[in-house]
Amino acid sequence: MDYTTKLAYQSNYWYNDGLKKANIRDLSGAIASLKRSLQYNRANIAARNLLGLVYYGRGDVIEALVEWILSKNFQSHENIANYYIQKVKETQGELEAINQAVKRFNQALGYCQQGGEDLAVIQLKKAVAIHPNFVKAYQLLTLIYLDTEQYSKARQSIRIAHKLDKTDEITLRYMHELNQVRKSRTAKIKEKEGKEQQTVTYNIGNETIIQPVSSSYKDNAGLHTIVNIAIGLVVGVAVMWFLIMPAITASRQDKINRQTVEFSDQIATQKAQISALKKELEDYRSTSEETQSAQATAASTQESYEIVMNISAHVNKNDMSDAAMLEELLKVNPDSLGTVGREQFEEITGDLYPRMCTNLFATAQQNFEVANYDSAITNLEQVMKMDEGYNDGAAMLLLAQSYEKKGDQDQANVKYQKIIESYPSTNAAEAAQQALDAQNSGKAQDGGQDDGQSDTGE
Repeated sequence: MDYTTKLAYQSNYWYNDGLKKANIRDLSGAIASLKRSLQYNRANIAARNLLGLVYYGRGDVIEALVEWILSKNFQSHENIANYYIQKVKETQGELEAINQAVKRFNQALGYCQQGGEDLAVIQLKKAVAIHPNFVKAYQLLTLIYLDTEQYSKARQSIRIAHKLDKTDEITLRYMHELNQVRKSRTAKIKEKEGKEQQTVTYNIGNETIIQPVSSSYKDNAGLHTIVNIAIGLVVGVAVMWFLIMPAITASRQDKINRQTVEFSDQIATQKAQISALKKELEDYRSTSEETQSAQATAASTQESYEIVMNISAHVNKNDMSDAAMLEELLKVNPDSLGTVGREQFEEITGDLYPRMCTNLFATAQQNFEVANYDSAITNLEQVMKMDEGYNDGAAMLLLAQSYEKKGDQDQANVKYQKIIESYPSTNAAEAAQQALDAQNSGKAQDGGQDDGQSDTGE
């Protein structure tokens, strides 16, 4: 068996393992197995599509779309990933709802950091109502309930998260913590019951007497009865004279204090509700802009992936010119790419960009010499996009000089200043400083001549 066949067998083995785990809702285990399958064969379409489905089942829709887009680029035709992507796009309002759920989750994190657990719970409840498969939201809700000692609500939230993903590490950790809390509370209750069994309780008149069990209690029952009667009489008289009237006064004061506290709580609750409603109103007002921004970001991510995959195919076939590849690659937003896409992008540009920088810089020099400053600026701006510090700032210096010759002195001065700050102790920085000094000395001379003319006129 050759090396390639072994890799294919290993990839299929881990794919089958991930499929078994996904069938029993072991989503975390399935993700680990499917990622391992893709390490052996990143073009395993079935494994990549299943990984997208597992992410989707956990509520991580963005990660699912990334995997399906990569699968589509590996095999554009007869690929079920096309169906998945289309269904997500066709489902009315689904992407917008997911965006709202993620936004509320992030807002809840902010409230937690500021100590506003009540407001965080409100946002998380709305998030899971919008997106019922949002495992991370259920986990954060459980953590807040644990912190505020609302253990029954914490159990309800973590059970839902456990149904969605049976082996998630964070979910299992919270379940273990809840079990520990239950054991601790059970032990305290048993300890309290044991202490109560070690005492004897009986009533004398209106008084309740509690005292420890004595081994000689039954033997001295008569004596104990007489002593307790005497103690009860003394206590009754003391209660009559010293406690009843103050207790009545204290009861009245207590009632007033309770009413004050209730009113304060109501005011605080109303303030919190007003604050939450104000924030919610602001959220609704900004929903349209943020939805459009999220859609634009998703479109940019997909376009960047498709460009990188397309250029990679052309590089392998060697059927596309450097200029055409450069034009496409400059449209890519590298920050929106994942690990695989970023590696392919850097592999292509690492070979293409230095070569194109050299060619464009040489062409710009020729344009500058024949006073074709517009073409020089166009070529040099492309160099700046690829390597702003090309040739120790020499490219930026030529761009500043081109702007100056064209008559755009403000743009030229911005470039001169940037060269001095970013590339000190270079020939380019020295030339930029000389250009700025020449401008300053020219302004000083013009000012001196103007003063002389005004004095003569007087």
